[in-house]
Amino acid sequence: AVNQDGASNGLTAPNGPSQERVIRQALAHSGLTPADVDAVEAHGTGTSLGDPIEAEALLATYGQERAEGRPLYLGSLKSNIGHSQAAAGVGGIIKMVQAIRHGVLPATLHSAERSSRVDWEAGAVELLTEARPWPETGAPRRAGVSSFGFGGTNAHVVIEQAVEPTDEDARDGDEPTSEVPAQANVPAPPVLPWVLSGRTREAVTAQARRLLSYATEHEEVEPAHVAQTLIHDRSVFDHRAVVVGSDREELLTGLQALADGRPTPTNVVQDTKHTGKTAFLFTGQGAQHTGMGMDLYHTYPAYAHAFDTIATHLDPHLDQPLHHTITTGHHLHQTGNTQPALFATEVALYRLL
Repeated sequence: AVNQDGASNGLTAPNGPSQERVIRQALAHSGLTPADVDAVEAHGTGTSLGDPIEAEALLATYGQERAEGRPLYLGSLKSNIGHSQAAAGVGGIIKMVQAIRHGVLPATLHSAERSSRVDWEAGAVELLTEARPWPETGAPRRAGVSSFGFGGTNAHVVIEQAVEPTDEDARDGDEPTSEVPAQANVPAPPVLPWVLSGRTREAVTAQARRLLSYATEHEEVEPAHVAQTLIHDRSVFDHRAVVVGSDREELLTGLQALADGRPTPTNVVQDTKHTGKTAFLFTGQGAQHTGMGMDLYHTYPAYAHAFDTIATHLDPHLDQPLHHTITTGHHLHQTGNTQPALFATEVALYRLL
C-alpha cells in the first residue's frame, strides 16, 4: 500500500496518522489482521523525531489486540547499512525474506536501550535487541516492511512465507519447485464472474474484445485466475459489465456477445456505477443447520481463518466449542449456541467475499 502525507507538518516531519493509514490499508488488501503479522522491518530513520513517530504508529496498529506472549517484533536494517536512498525499502524486503527463510529474526544493531520518547506500554511491540528464533507455528511467517520517503510518500508491504514445495511439483527430475500460491490450488467456485469496466460503454466493449482475443489464444489460462486478476488487479470505472459462467465455453460465449455489441445473454450484466452503498445483512435465529459452512471451512483458508479467529474469542464463554456445535448439531438450536454459531458463520462468509 502507498499513500502521501499531503499538507501536514512540513517536509522534514513524518506524519504518524498517514503511517497508520498505510499500514491498515496494506493489511486490508492482504485480508489480514495486525495479529497475523509477526514482525515489522521499520523505516527507522534514526532521528529523534522520526523514530518515535514511526514507533507510535506501529504501537497503534500492530501493537493492538495481540495474543498474550506474541508481541510484534521490531527491527531496522539501517543500523547495518545506513541510508540507501531509493533502495531502502528493497533492502528491508531482502532482509525479511531471508529471515523468513532461515527462521531467525535478526538483531538491530546499537539498540540496547529503547527510546524514552516512545510510550512502549501503549501496545505489544518488542524491539529486537538480539537475534531470536522465528519458530514454525502452523501459520505462515509474515512480516511488514515500511519505507517512508523524504517527500512524504509512505509505503508498507506485507510478505508471507512461501508454501513448501512437494514432490508432485518436481518436473523432469529437477528439484521440487512451486510457482503457484497456496490458494491457487483451491477449487474454483461453481460459477465465475469476469468483471470488465471502462470510462465509457465503448471502452468496456473494447476491453471485452481484447480479453476474448487473449483467452482464445491462451487456452492454458485458468478461468479462475482470469477472474481473480480482473477483480483484484484492475481499476474499476463507472461503466461495467460482468460475464458469468460455470465453464470456459460459457464465459467465452458471453464475452463474444459483449464484444460484438449484441443483446446481452442471460449470463452478461451491463450497467453503470450507482451511488448507493452495499450492506451485508446477517440473518437471525432460524437459519442455522448442522454442518453449515463446513465445506467452505475445509476448502477456503480465508473462511477457516476468520471462523477460527471468532471461535477463539467466543469459545471461552460457551458450553461447548463452536466448531463442535456446528459439525455435530449438538444443542445447535439452543439460543446460547445458535447466535454465536450464526455470527461466526456470517462473518467468515463476509471475509471470504
